[in-house]
Amino acid sequence: MFRSRPLLLMVCCSLVVLVGCAGVIQPDGSAANTNSTTITEWNSSLEVHYINVGQSVSTLVVSPSNETMLIDTGHYNDDGEYVLQYLQSHNITRIDHLVVSHNDADHIGGNAAIIDYYETEADGIGAIYDPGIAASTQTYEGYLDEVEEHDVTLYETREGDSIQFEGVDVQVLGPPDPYLESEARNENSIVLRLSYGETSFLLTGDAEDDQEAYLVEEYGTQLNATVLKAGHHGSSSSTSEALLDAVDPQAVVVSSAYDSQYGHPTEDVLDRLATRSIPTYWTATHGDIVFVSNGTAVSVQTQQGAPTDPSTLRDGEPIEPGTGDEVVERDRIGAASGTVTEPVATDGGGGELVVADINADAEGDDRENLNGEFVVFRNDGDAMLDLSGWTVADEAGKTYEFPDGYTLAAGDSVTLYTGNGTDTETELYWGYGSPVWNNGGDTVIVRNSEGDTILEETY
Repeated sequence: MFRSRPLLLMVCCSLVVLVGCAGVIQPDGSAANTNSTTITEWNSSLEVHYINVGQSVSTLVVSPSNETMLIDTGHYNDDGEYVLQYLQSHNITRIDHLVVSHNDADHIGGNAAIIDYYETEADGIGAIYDPGIAASTQTYEGYLDEVEEHDVTLYETREGDSIQFEGVDVQVLGPPDPYLESEARNENSIVLRLSYGETSFLLTGDAEDDQEAYLVEEYGTQLNATVLKAGHHGSSSSTSEALLDAVDPQAVVVSSAYDSQYGHPTEDVLDRLATRSIPTYWTATHGDIVFVSNGTAVSVQTQQGAPTDPSTLRDGEPIEPGTGDEVVERDRIGAASGTVTEPVATDGGGGELVVADINADAEGDDRENLNGEFVVFRNDGDAMLDLSGWTVADEAGKTYEFPDGYTLAAGDSVTLYTGNGTDTETELYWGYGSPVWNNGGDTVIVRNSEGDTILEETY
């Protein structure tokens, strides 16, 4: 049975259009109607939904004109249940483009069920895009059976092809021709770069070191993207330093299970991200993750507030796939690296600043170890806090003021050191010339830009 599958793919050549480099793929079909639960609405926007599917991946893209693209369909062990549930809850009545990054069973697990549902109970599937490397699994068999049963157009898709997606530039950057590494499926994933205005998204499937090296060598800084999906669920073999340098993302998304048997995301990957201070979102702790771009700014929305600092990513609470909570805006990022625009909470509303830790007694002589004295603040609310003009003071009135434009996303922490240093997103320096916090006890007082006391913490 399995051996007949490559032959079936050939027999189905009436369903398959082979496209060469620089080919243009444009299936017929009307646009879908969507009713997104995302909280930010612009007159014209691109939505990229990273669906929480456990140890798997599925990404829904909705164009400004409501055209839809679904990239991968989750794990074979749930037969597309979570993906189909998500699509139905968002009133996705048609899939204009179904992209198969590669034919591993944890990426095509819902293909058969979703093809059958949309072809029999909804408004159909415009076309399917496949890298063309077969797999000898029942999941792959079932996928091709449904393609044949419903006569769905199937394109073998390679580097240089383009998918026509109204209002969005979609570049196909992989797999190359010839295939890499003896046609290994991971290393020949369909890689997409989506550009909308000044914002962009890079989706690399399960590309590992060989395909990433090829991408970096071939495209270099042309890979630059606002948001990067971490390769291969956060495996150490992907999301390399070279790729991160080329992409220079402002946010990274990891799609894997909280208790992944493979240890995804691995500490190697988290260390690489932490070194670059890249905010990281994990479906296992943030749940469904939605980025909404108006072409210049990107709204970051998640079901659950959780740490985005890669070094504390695992401190978040797990959220099960299929959880129906709506997403809430946590942050906004701009087209320029490091730019944050229009924070949602400016007076504590929606955000909740707490003192997570106080280290008043520095090791050794306090006067010689000023950065051994610090306070850690955390946003325990469900919205981002704009701390511009907020102040931190002790009982004696020594006062620090947060920098203009400084924000703290929901679930994130920042450490305020007494001494000198270079400010980052997670570390701020008071620059005081002597110890601030009394070893025998003191009070941390935080006031907002209007002078209202937000919190007092006595130790």
